[in-house]
Amino acid sequence: MTVQTAETRLIIPALGPLHANLSRWGYPLIRAATGLMLMPHGAQKLFGWFGGYGLEGTGGYFAQNLGLEPGVLWAALVGGTEFFGGLCLALGFLTRPVAVGVTILMTVVILTVHLPNGFFWSQGGYEYPLLWGLVALAIAFKGGAEMSLDRAIGREF
Repeated sequence: MTVQTAETRLIIPALGPLHANLSRWGYPLIRAATGLMLMPHGAQKLFGWFGGYGLEGTGGYFAQNLGLEPGVLWAALVGGTEFFGGLCLALGFLTRPVAVGVTILMTVVILTVHLPNGFFWSQGGYEYPLLWGLVALAIAFKGGAEMSLDRAIGREF
């Protein structure tokens, strides 16, 4: 069975070439921005950059406030997923497994930290990690795709 679809017509046809040229950048932009926005969070946990507390401080918080023992191990796993996983997403390298890891991380973050605070991020809720978890899940579905190292080396999960 063949499904016929109507071709979308542009309201301003003269913009057609612009849309055609820019559309190939949409998904790589989403993938790269997601990775680059995760990296500073990991850098805070791993290296103490951007006002973070480093592995020891973050590990202490994870152990004392979240009950995640051993805290330093959890801080390293979370920080590594955010920093190195973010770098992999930005480059489109090992994209699917990294995106699945980020999705799992955001699910755990929602359940262990933000869920009791409700939805809105401004109240410490789960809105922000839910958004990034869903974006990571969508990236896991699509993979590295265009403009990725996965595509450049010709291998994907």
